[in-house]
Amino acid sequence: MSNTVQNTELRNIAIIAHVDHGKTTLVDAMFKQSGLFREGQNVDERIMDSMDLERERGITIAAKNCSVCWKETKINIIDTPGHADFGGEVERSLSMADGAILLVDASEGPLPQTRFVLKKALEQGLSLMVVINKVDRQDARPDEVLDEIYDLFIDLDANEDQLDFPLLYAIGRDGIAMKTAEERGENLHILLDMIVDKVPGPSHNPDEPFQMLVSDLSYSDYLGRLAIGKIHHGIAQSNDQLICLADNDKVLPLKVTKLQTYDGLKVVPTEVCSPGDIVVVAGIEDVHIGDTICTKESPKALPRITVDEPTVSMRFGINTSPLAGKEGKHVQTNKIKERLHKETLLNVAIQVEDSENRDAYLVKGRGEFQMAILVEQMRREGFELSVGRPEVIIKEENGKKMEPIEHLFVDCDEDFMGIVTEKIQTRKGRMTNMVNNGTGRVRLEFSVPSRALIGYRDEFLTDTKGTGMMNSYLEGYGEHRGEFSSRYTGSLVADRAGKGVAYGLFNLEPRGRIFIVPGDPIYEGMIIGEHNRDNDINVNASKEKKLTNMRASGKDEAVILTPVKPMTLEYALNFIKDDEQVEVTPISIRLRKLELSALVRHREEGKKKKPKEQ
Repeated sequence: MSNTVQNTELRNIAIIAHVDHGKTTLVDAMFKQSGLFREGQNVDERIMDSMDLERERGITIAAKNCSVCWKETKINIIDTPGHADFGGEVERSLSMADGAILLVDASEGPLPQTRFVLKKALEQGLSLMVVINKVDRQDARPDEVLDEIYDLFIDLDANEDQLDFPLLYAIGRDGIAMKTAEERGENLHILLDMIVDKVPGPSHNPDEPFQMLVSDLSYSDYLGRLAIGKIHHGIAQSNDQLICLADNDKVLPLKVTKLQTYDGLKVVPTEVCSPGDIVVVAGIEDVHIGDTICTKESPKALPRITVDEPTVSMRFGINTSPLAGKEGKHVQTNKIKERLHKETLLNVAIQVEDSENRDAYLVKGRGEFQMAILVEQMRREGFELSVGRPEVIIKEENGKKMEPIEHLFVDCDEDFMGIVTEKIQTRKGRMTNMVNNGTGRVRLEFSVPSRALIGYRDEFLTDTKGTGMMNSYLEGYGEHRGEFSSRYTGSLVADRAGKGVAYGLFNLEPRGRIFIVPGDPIYEGMIIGEHNRDNDINVNASKEKKLTNMRASGKDEAVILTPVKPMTLEYALNFIKDDEQVEVTPISIRLRKLELSALVRHREEGKKKKPKEQ
């Protein structure tokens, strides 16, 4: 029997929560109350959301580490994303944890993305604590939410020990926690004490040599590639000669040039690190997430981090429009390839493959939201590229076509139940459950193909007048449910190059919704609007008014256009059809046809129609 011991001076804990349930705000309060900041120090809100995109959208995208010290115990806090599209981040971050706090909103209760991360934590056997947050909300229902949490644990096959979880109530914004929802706490000390008392310290075998699993990567201009992970056994020191065991049984030499550990939000150098600690190791360039760093004398690999397979693919290529190269810094194929390759090193859930077109690559991931975030990051870095419509990855099993199926939860007013059900059923969705508590809102559950949800979210918000909530998680693969149309409108396609003119656009408004404003550059094949009907039409958006000597009295000169809603990346990706793509630059998002020439498109359509007529 191995003589494992615990490192009692250390706790590694992950925080699990759905988007907007108060996870980042609670961590802020833990920082402040543990003495991380001096009295009166000016501190930003949502410190852990360090990326611009995270701050703008109010979500966690990348898992991050930090630490606080409480009563001589160091607590490493691992922030996990709440969205299933970033599942790869969840899996690698949980590999560093020994326990987890499940944070649930006192009104909304546990939602599908919470279920996804909690399932991973239960599978890894982590010690769990539950915190019901926002108990000061007017619509808070802590007792019912607690029942829902127990139901969720039972549904996920939790064992008896996991069901006997410690429970606290909190108001994260005010930085207080308490044992019951009725009492009023003063601070978060009870939560920090519970982490120290209830979460076990990381266990290790003192007889085993040094072993560390690489769970994250970073880069420093001074130190090069940095490997981040938890030490499973043994200790390491600066200048140690170690090895890295890669995926394909490659053994790479490694000299530890610098060792760092987390102190608050910073990393600080250390000469020696203890078992169970989360460390940053410099000294190796060719390292990947899932590799094991160990001693030369006894090379022994730890189990690699496994992630769920990708379910969505999207084509990334160079910008081939007539306006290419005018707005971006990085426009070449090899620059795009390098950037995508870098993403695969930092994100285990992303895969990149070559396509039949030399100028394009097939990127596979968890969902269209993850893809949109990647494209947004690239355009902010100065890339100019074209991307196709997100497509689900179809498999074949026993001669049958299989596709990813989602379990969809919809929360909406009773008045909108009919339109929501009708729209989902036309997309091959099947209702599995309905709950009506008599409050005027209903909770609907559907089994629906993943491809049905691509582009549906905006439509759903319009149908429910912005009051509906929609969440889903991947159930697995099921039999292909047949074809359906996801868009019933056509495109207004520019038939010539030029600039948008107010007169031309004003005359096109009865045809549909316009995407451009006067003065915007246009080219043949560019989509300048959405047609009211289901067919595409070629239009002249740069048409000017014929000038004559005759003038009508009144408003002859003034053309008042309907305001144009700015084009967003998510809307663009959801809008395009298979024969269209999105042109993305640091300044603009444009829609275009794959084939720009109106004449060639007309010929292709003619060829398709001929066999049908015969």
